[in-house]
Amino acid sequence: MKTRRLKRPGSERGRRDRSAGRAAIQVAAEPAEVAQAAGLRYVNDMMPGIRRRRVGKGFSYVSSDGRTIRDARELARIRALAIPPAYSDVWICPTANGHIQATGRDARSRKQYRYHPRWRAVRDETKFSRMIAFSEVLPRIRERVDRDLGLQGLPREKVVATVVRLLECTGIRVGNDEYARANSSYGLTTLRDEHVEVSGSKLRFEFRGKSGKTHAVDLSDRRLARIVQRCQALPGEELFQYLDEQGVQQTIDSGDVNGYLKEITGQDFTAKDFRTWSGTILAVAALSDLGPMATQREAKAAVLEAIEDVAKRLNNTRAVCRKYYVHPAVVDTFLAGSMLEALADGDRAANAIGAALEPEERAVVHLLMRQR
Repeated sequence: MKTRRLKRPGSERGRRDRSAGRAAIQVAAEPAEVAQAAGLRYVNDMMPGIRRRRVGKGFSYVSSDGRTIRDARELARIRALAIPPAYSDVWICPTANGHIQATGRDARSRKQYRYHPRWRAVRDETKFSRMIAFSEVLPRIRERVDRDLGLQGLPREKVVATVVRLLECTGIRVGNDEYARANSSYGLTTLRDEHVEVSGSKLRFEFRGKSGKTHAVDLSDRRLARIVQRCQALPGEELFQYLDEQGVQQTIDSGDVNGYLKEITGQDFTAKDFRTWSGTILAVAALSDLGPMATQREAKAAVLEAIEDVAKRLNNTRAVCRKYYVHPAVVDTFLAGSMLEALADGDRAANAIGAALEPEERAVVHLLMRQR
């Protein structure tokens, strides 16, 4: 089992984001907005749809009015969705332009989705296009988190701020109550007291995460260690609890974290944006240590090695990490042999980007802006 240690964000927190006066970059986070941008209908599986029924060794498909579907083109569309035979409670969108094309339950009763390719493409593009906008509000988030970490007692804002700081420091997923109940897999908001050990200023998180992977994360931060210890001291097995105005214990969840981020930024940023940001920063750090490659083959091998390193830190597969957590501009810039030039330009452009970010972060933002 491997232990990973991520560096805490720098201490330059006191200045408010200087870029707040610039025109805001629109952040489309709602699925309905993404569907509209892709030219698709926003649908859900509570709407009338097509149902799958087993017939012998195969399946038939029945429309919402009870008719068996026999149209060859429609059957070809359905079969192209490649819905696993083992799925139960299968719902299929009755039209080819729904943003969700099918849902079903896997062997562990988890709902699985088949999305329209255009929706996936716009969603992924939107996720990466959000990164520059995220960089503009990140100093504001950090400043508010610092302030809330200094609150007396264990109010909700202090505990949520602790989770947000840990999101940034560790790259651990925010967590989901349903996954914790169904799979005994955890993220920050669903951790139990037993999942962390505190010794002085050192914290060690060890738990079963998504897909059954064991996470082992070390961090050194005296203030966070004190807060986590106080949370552990509260009765109950949930780690991140707070005391409300009546002194009653309450737990927090991912909705609390995302609501906190939205309150600070005025935009629909979520905990997932921290993982995309972290993945890109880590990839740039790994690639910037390398000089120019002699051949494209060497450059591509170096990219794979860097992505592998980031994947280990985020506890993802290399394929998932490259597709979802490392901005494509990073890979493109490195393969073009212009990574060091882009980062040097970023250093020179620091004032235009905003001094509240760390130097390496300003360089990465400049690299991304070059690709817009």
